[in-house]
Amino acid sequence: MSTYLYTYARHEDERDFCSLKLRTLFRSDYIESDNGQAFVSKRGIDPGRSPFLKEQLQIVCADSDLDELARQVGACRIETASFKVQYMKTGQDVPYAERRDAERVVGWQVRGTAEMKNPDRVFGLARWESRWLFGPYRAGEAAWLRHADKPQQYSTALSVRTARALVNMAAPDARIRRLVDPCCGIGTVLLEALSLGMDIRGFDRNWMAVHGARRNLAHFGYPDVVQVADIRGLVGEYDAVILDLPYNLLSKQSEQELAQMLKAARRLAPRAVIVSIGRIEEALDEAGWHTLDQSVWKKSSFVRHIWVCERFRHDEPGAAGT
Repeated sequence: MSTYLYTYARHEDERDFCSLKLRTLFRSDYIESDNGQAFVSKRGIDPGRSPFLKEQLQIVCADSDLDELARQVGACRIETASFKVQYMKTGQDVPYAERRDAERVVGWQVRGTAEMKNPDRVFGLARWESRWLFGPYRAGEAAWLRHADKPQQYSTALSVRTARALVNMAAPDARIRRLVDPCCGIGTVLLEALSLGMDIRGFDRNWMAVHGARRNLAHFGYPDVVQVADIRGLVGEYDAVILDLPYNLLSKQSEQELAQMLKAARRLAPRAVIVSIGRIEEALDEAGWHTLDQSVWKKSSFVRHIWVCERFRHDEPGAAGT
């Protein structure tokens, strides 16, 4: 089984949220560096899938000595028309001149023409925990950034970065493909799920929000997968639900509605990622959700609480009103 090195980037106020995302996507199967800039894992995931991942190196050769690493690379007898060796910054202090020298020493062992602009293959070179690492390299393509420039905007809507992370938490592996966003708003989560090839449906009881979501989906060439509907009346079976709760559900008068929405979500799917501006642990438990993990996402003074949940084992889908 291969081992991979990843580099990633996050803002300081995203530390907790990013950690939750990594734990969920990599199932806690990773070892992180002390500086919080890189980690290794047995799971091979396209770095372009995540808004936090930057690069991936599939470790083929590793050694504490650079010359020995170069000998290992030579023994692999790699042949290609053109190539590039890309140094990955893991936060370990390697001076620029030493990095370039290391690229040349290792590059001499690859049979092909060095090409910096459009190589046929790119190999990664990195320093990790006192060892040099080498192998096939992939850079994350932030294709999701284009969704930030959508025609319909809303001040309190999830950012595309956050929405993409939520989709990854809801569907951390290929077994989870069918998603539902029952309070989809202007469709930010829908855009990210569709761009990742997910089968998703969106609903919202506000027809203006649905209209905005349809405009955004059409703008990027995605199908119309959104309808006007209240979560409490939805039926169907999905693999996971992503529920960004409305912001007016934290008053005493709204406790009953909150409970109804959480129970409705539980009937739709056995797994959920639930977002709220307030703490709702007790309501989650009473609605039949077991919390697997949780975190807080912050932006200035705005805070969102995020829970990754699964339905209690004894609960059955379609058990309305339970």
